Formats: sequence, C-alpha cells, structure tokens
Amino acid sequence: MITVSNVHKKAQMIAHRGLSSAEPENTLPAFIAAGNRSYFGIETDVHKTVDGFYVVTHDDTTKRVANQELEVARSTFAQLRELPLKDLNGKTGRIDLRIPTLDEYLDVCRRYGKVGVLELKNEYPAQDIREILQIVKKHYALENMVFISFVWENLVCLQREEPSATAQFLTEQWEDTLPEKLRRHRFGLDINYRVLTEERVKAVKEKGITLNVWTCDDPGAAKQLISWGVDQITSNRLE
Repeated sequence: MITVSNVHKKAQMIAHRGLSSAEPENTLPAFIAAGNRSYFGIETDVHKTVDGFYVVTHDDTTKRVANQELEVARSTFAQLRELPLKDLNGKTGRIDLRIPTLDEYLDVCRRYGKVGVLELKNEYPAQDIREILQIVKKHYALENMVFISFVWENLVCLQREEPSATAQFLTEQWEDTLPEKLRRHRFGLDINYRVLTEERVKAVKEKGITLNVWTCDDPGAAKQLISWGVDQITSNRLE
C-alpha cells in the first residue's frame, strides 16, 4: 500500500469497498485486509434482497463482479450467496469470495475497531432504514458508523429515525449553496475530490462541516487535499 506521508497529516483514511486494491471489492477478505491496516474506516454499500436480507455489494446487479448477472433487489439471499465472485484476476473459484451480509461486514468492523462507512444505495423507505439501524445496533454501535448516500431523502429519513446518526451527503457536483444547506441539516459532505478547490474546502470548513472526499488514489492529490484541510479521504489503495 502507498502511505500518504506528511508530518502535518490530519486526514482520516477510509478503505473504499474494503481494501479493494488487494482483494475483490466488498468481500470479507477486502474488509479484513483493511482491518489489518491503519485505516480509520471501512466503506461499503448496502442493498436489500427480494426476501428481505441486507447484503453488501456496489451495483444493482452482479454482472461486474460475477460470471452470472442477477438483479440484487429481485434475487433471494440464497441465490446471491451461492454466486461465486471474481478474484482480481477475473477468475472464480475461491470459496471465500461471496456476497457478504450487512451483519458480517459490521462484525469485521467491530473486530478490528474500524468505523463503518455505509452507503445507502438507491432510495429506501423508512421501514428499511429502521431495519438497517436495528442491524447496526445489534452487531456494532451507532456511534461507530457513518451513513452516506447520494439520495438526500435517505439521510433526512435516517436522522428523523435516529437524530444522533452521523450522515454525509454523497455528490460529484459542487454548488455554492451546498455548505449552508448541509449546515442546516447537520450533514457532512462526501464529494468527488476532483471538483474541490482550496476555496471550496474553506467554504465547507467554515460551516463546521465534516469533509470526506472520494475516491482518491493519487498520493500527490491526497497531500494537496490534506493541506487544504479535508477531514477524510476515501481510497482504494492509499493509507
């Protein structure tokens, strides 16, 4: 792994989909690899199966990570669990490469003392968010979690259900009105690092907002972001 060395380093590093440069993304081996390193947090993505299980995988379908395409929301947990996932070389065969459940991911975070960074994929009804919160409380702890989403209403619902929950709004676009909007709702920001400038970082920090960036694998860019004052950097390979 590449370490972002800087005597003034203050940013917390988050492993994107686990340590996805060393093990296939969003698998237990990727989460464990991140757990064994210096990362502050481990990020993943949660979906709901047709029979009500919560699993962690990024896409709406398994096309990219397996040799068979299944739509996650229309598949049972058993169907998804039986599906062999591709290794980094594109081949299948490892018995430890399966789609994990949300509670299995949380168990890894707890075992290694890492903050869980959980992306709520797509738009969830309030009942599903309540169920996710219940799973988090059962298997880990709410205070050790950060919830992120591109769907603003997911975060609104999350904090309505659990006002103490930490939430960050995911976006790849900058708007000058964003810092004040985030301040009013008490949301952090998780933004594509490429759209940031030093002035924009300053505008966010002046509102007292936690600033996370995705997905930075460039050590030079990471050092610049750190010098600007970002709080967190989500990366596939930097630590």
